[in-house]
Amino acid sequence: MTLPDEFQIMQSRVREAAAKKLLFLSHAIRQMNKPERMITAAEVHEIVLQATVIEDYPEDVRGHSCLLSGATSLERIIHVVCSPKVDYLAIVTAYIPDLAEWDETKRQRR
Repeated sequence: MTLPDEFQIMQSRVREAAAKKLLFLSHAIRQMNKPERMITAAEVHEIVLQATVIEDYPEDVRGHSCLLSGATSLERIIHVVCSPKVDYLAIVTAYIPDLAEWDETKRQRR
């Protein structure tokens, strides 16, 4: 699958920012700690380093952000919304995609 140029640029910005530091916003922490999903910081880190940008939000009020989709080493698919900053990558939220909203690849909205 070939990514649009703007997605490729954003993916590079995400990885660059993630290499510096991850900053988990309070919403992300609440979502990650829900008993039905329990997503670890290590899983999020794994996703941001290898996942694919599937949606881009250039006008987001938190700053330019994007939605990443990837599988962990344990084959668990996780979505991460993040916003690259100069000194860190802000993790806005992380969740397990629901098949009611996403196709079987979990990369396309229904």
